[in-house]
Amino acid sequence: MPETSDETHYVYILKCADGTLYTGYTNNLQRRIATHNAGKGGHYTRAHRPVTLLASWTFPGKSEALRAEYQIKCLTRQQKLQLIAQTSGQPQSAATTGLPSLQGKGTILPIHSPGEV
Repeated sequence: MPETSDETHYVYILKCADGTLYTGYTNNLQRRIATHNAGKGGHYTRAHRPVTLLASWTFPGKSEALRAEYQIKCLTRQQKLQLIAQTSGQPQSAATTGLPSLQGKGTILPIHSPGEV
C-alpha cells in the first residue's frame, strides 16, 4: 500500500565524539540530533556524545528512507566518508551518490564544510 503522509523522512550520518560514524533514520532531523546529544537517542550515541551531523538525505516515504538507511549501514567507513564527501557544496540529486537504492529517491542536504570530516 503506498504511503500517503506528507511527512518528510530523513536518513543521516553523524560523527561521534570519538570519530566514529552513526547512521540513522528520523522524521524530524533537528529533534533527533538534539535527542542524541541529550543522551536519549540511540544506545550507541549515548556513550559517544556529542554528535555532529555530517550529511542527511530526504525521502518522501518511510520505506524508501529505511531502505537507504540499511544500504548506508552496509557500507564500510571509507565508503561512507566518500558518500559524505559527495554531499559537499550545493544540494544534489540522490541519484549522484552511486547507491542504487538512493538513486532518484530524494535530495542530499549538505551539512558540513569540505575537509571538516
